[in-house]
Formats: sequence, C-alpha cells, structure tokens
Amino acid sequence: MERQRLPEWLRNVPVTHAETHATRRLLRRHRLHSVCEEARCPNRGECFSRRTATFLILGDTCSRACGFCAVGRGGLGPPDPDEPRAVAGLSAELGLRYVVVTSVTRDDLPDGGAGQFAATIQAIRERCPDATVEVLVPDFQGDAAALGTVLAAEPDVFNHNVETVPRLYSAVRPQADYARSLEMLARARAARPGRPVKSGLMVGLGETDEEILAVMRDMRAHGIDMLTIGQYLAPSGHHLPVRRYVHPDTFKMFEAEAYQMGFTHAAVGAMVRSSYHADQQAHGVLNAVAAKA
Repeated sequence: MERQRLPEWLRNVPVTHAETHATRRLLRRHRLHSVCEEARCPNRGECFSRRTATFLILGDTCSRACGFCAVGRGGLGPPDPDEPRAVAGLSAELGLRYVVVTSVTRDDLPDGGAGQFAATIQAIRERCPDATVEVLVPDFQGDAAALGTVLAAEPDVFNHNVETVPRLYSAVRPQADYARSLEMLARARAARPGRPVKSGLMVGLGETDEEILAVMRDMRAHGIDMLTIGQYLAPSGHHLPVRRYVHPDTFKMFEAEAYQMGFTHAAVGAMVRSSYHADQQAHGVLNAVAAKA
C-alpha cells in the first residue's frame, strides 16, 4: 500500500525539542523507561519539555506483538524490585502532581505484573502524598485476581485501552480480545463506584465512523466514563499502515457524540493520546468525584 502523505493539520507537529534532554537524562539516571520514547509518541518532545513523562514499568520489552505498537519484543526479565521506588523518586524530583504509570504486557508473569503496579502506586503515595495517580494497564488475560490487586492499591484513575474496533482485533491486537477488555473495564467500574474509569481508541486503521460510534456505545454500556480518541500514526514502515487521516470535523463529531452518550470527559483529536495532558483530562472528573464525597 502506498504511504499516504500527512494532511495539513498534522504536518507541523513537532517530534522533539531541545528542552527534552534534561528529562531524558533523568530517566536514564533513574534507570527508568517511558512509553513516550518506547512507543515513539509524537507528543514526547512537548511532554518532556514540560518535565513530565508516562512511566513504563516491567521493562521495555513486551510479550505480545500488536501490529500498531513500537515497543520491543523478547528478552523478558523478572520485574525490578527497585522500580517502584525509582518511579516514586523521579516523580518527587520532577514535582509531579499527576503521575501516569503504564506497562508493557507481561503474559509470562503469573499475575501479569499486577503486583508491580500495586507496589508502584504505594511507593508514589509514600513519596508524593498529594499526587494523583492514573494507571493504564494491560488486560491481565482477564485475570480477576490480578485486576483486584491493582484496584486494591486505589489508583485515582483506572485506564485500559480498547484501542480499536472488534473487526480489526486480529490484525491490530491479535493476542487480545475485545469482549475481555470490556469485561475488565466493567469489573473496574463495579469495584469503583463513582471513581473514573477510562479507555481509548485509535482511528485510521481501517475502521468506519459507525464502528467507532458502536464501540463508544459499548464503552458506555460497560460503565466507562472517560474517553480518548486519537489519530493512529505508524511508528515505522514495518507497522500497520495508516488507512486514513481523520478530518478534524470528524473528531468534532466523535466528541459531540461522546457527550451525548453520557461520557463525563472526552479528549478527542488527531494528536490525543491516553496520557497526553492526562491531568487536564481528569481534572473536572476528579473534582466532581470529590464534590460528591
């Protein structure tokens, strides 16, 4: 398939900034990874220049082979017992008030890495007691006990991305399952009444607008109240190609439909990613939760 040219609304997106080097050096010094770098996020320059990053725990190699993802595969090692402390230490050094923690998928581990998530949340609470913590977790192969381990650590925002429409799972997420992801999110909602549950989608992989709207309806039916939708950008020529660049007017339509469906917050736009300005995404939702408490 011939590679599509970037449309005008995407051509001037910066990939890196000179100011990013200090944040990179801090990550290296603490021997930590960020999904910003490992997944080649197009927003990484902006985020690093703001001295913020989304921490990637459980190493920098994944047990799965999703067609859209730039994270490396193979060479899986045991979880680093010092990693939670290092994440908390760097969060404190950066003065983060909102900390986002995600991970590679570790199907090789008995708990899928849930214990490392819980330990990291606890370490952040101890070093940064005023910080808000969001976790973006894998599906843990549907293991309810692993999910319970993460939820017991009481993250402020629980996130798991559905990523795409069910018709495309075999190409985009061949080792995942659409129904399993929705069920995990529904379990998180049932265990956390009134607390934010979040999920996200990519567009441009060959889905139709109606398929995206159908997934959004499924999300609402499973209790998801925060939504992100962004444009898929192929990390390299070896990844799934971009099938379409979604026009800003279509993103506006998705956003309007999201609020019509009852999502409490919808971050929708070409450069939106799950963790991009995550603090701003969650601000109003968390304030509403606090007001009801």
